[in-house]
Amino acid sequence: MPDLLCYGRTVFHLKLRQIAYQIIRLLGHKTKVSPITERVAIEESVILNQPIRRLMQGDKNTFTFLNVTQTFDLNQFDWSPMEVGKLWRYNLHYFDYLHEVGRCWENKVFLINDWIKKNPQGTFDAWEPFPISLRIVNWIKFFLSSETKGKLEERWLKSLYQQTLWLKKNLEYHLLGNHYFKNGKALIFAGLFFTGKDAQQWLEKGLAIIREELDEQIMSDGGHFERSPMYHSMILEDCMDLMNLCAGHNDRRVAGLSEYLKPVTTRMLSFLLNLTHPDGQIALFNDAAFGIEAVPKELQDYYERLTAEVLPDERMTIQSFPDTGYFIMSPREGDKLIVDCGDVSPNYQPGHSHCDNLSFELSLRGKRIIVDSGCCQYEDGEIRQYNRGNAGHNTLTIDGINQSEVWGAHRCARRAHPLYAELKEETGGVLSFKGAHDGYRRLVGKPIHYRNITWSEKTLVIEDRVEGKGSHDFELRLHINPDLNVLSKGTGITLMDDEKVVANISLSNGSQWQISSGWYCPEFGIKRACPVVTVFFNKASLPFKNELVIETER
Repeated sequence: MPDLLCYGRTVFHLKLRQIAYQIIRLLGHKTKVSPITERVAIEESVILNQPIRRLMQGDKNTFTFLNVTQTFDLNQFDWSPMEVGKLWRYNLHYFDYLHEVGRCWENKVFLINDWIKKNPQGTFDAWEPFPISLRIVNWIKFFLSSETKGKLEERWLKSLYQQTLWLKKNLEYHLLGNHYFKNGKALIFAGLFFTGKDAQQWLEKGLAIIREELDEQIMSDGGHFERSPMYHSMILEDCMDLMNLCAGHNDRRVAGLSEYLKPVTTRMLSFLLNLTHPDGQIALFNDAAFGIEAVPKELQDYYERLTAEVLPDERMTIQSFPDTGYFIMSPREGDKLIVDCGDVSPNYQPGHSHCDNLSFELSLRGKRIIVDSGCCQYEDGEIRQYNRGNAGHNTLTIDGINQSEVWGAHRCARRAHPLYAELKEETGGVLSFKGAHDGYRRLVGKPIHYRNITWSEKTLVIEDRVEGKGSHDFELRLHINPDLNVLSKGTGITLMDDEKVVANISLSNGSQWQISSGWYCPEFGIKRACPVVTVFFNKASLPFKNELVIETER
């Protein structure tokens, strides 16, 4: 349980607006809107061309989110199943399934009508701003589809109108970040879909939010400021949806947003493709998981449909993203190492940040070899703390302490800050990364962790150095893909893929090490046991140095 000082160190980083609105929420204040009695008008000319569609994940009464499946009785459909977590219930209220290619029209109509009937204004989960924002967009996408042409029902439009009125009065100022971006996107969608005074106000507010948040949330290197490849994928799709909807509009502000988004999405897609492993999936740093957002190839295809342009396929041997703090080595096709040396960010919303400073992921011959532990769930608990803490990452731990003071499901008090990071290609084609962070400066002796990584031909060297004073305990972890076999050989370790040797890991003379069991969580709700190589030193004096060598079979 965190103490008062930990709470204070957490609240210290919040914006005053967040604190004020958190207090308002704690006091139970809820703004309500009146039911819609008069007929509402929609803009007939608005169009949305070929957005991303989801694959079928269930049938008419079965839903699978976060790898948890629930089957419902359509005669007594339960919109608030308490046997599943809050994020699962959120997904039920998002209505992403309206775009599943295998779900029939009759079922979609039933779900919309049943939701309206059973979820009056203020209903738990259903009327929270985040699911409302996603539902507004999903309903409008459905209403604009060829499937729905000429079949819109008045009750649907009135409900959608009322939800947007409510959202406008309950924006997520207490959270900001990607939630606030979603609020702005929903207001633009509704503002363009409907006509009238309210719609104009929604549009103006949505445009103001998105223009402001684009400047803050999208870094100059193209990455999203929450530094999670999964959330980056989400915001990239949002940006392309807005570019799609706003293109060619007769309101110059609207069309201007679409034009503004073109170079933004180009940078964002380039960033995402670099943070994609040879297996076609994203890196798993900072609350990232597979199966939640569209995969990079789907986002690339969407971009090409919208722009009629193809990003050049230029594999770079090294690639630096200094604003977000990602550094990439790729000496040959199929081999990629991604290092994280970025800040906990944004400073006022660190909920998706992990203790992964100077951690890395490694792919060889197209397959992940050394993996990040990923993200299993958002509910607080042992696996949540494992995924967020040092134990779930391939970095150095000092005195058993997390480099950043993560606690709860989404909280962070004291934070590790990168001191420097640089990536370059040296003479002879040697790839070299150097970085450091100050996350342990709060300990006695003020230790600083430095990591140098060099990759030359088949040899990858990870050198850890700690400067400071006194004696400390050190643990270095490597999470191995559970699909591999790990064999102990003398002072080293061999990684096998079936009968083939993938790599040999050599450890420093005199180091103690063990192969234990950790967790690999590539998707929400998936917890796979994986081998973890842990190298440890007890009461080692500073300055401290350790070298680990990975010889690849290439």
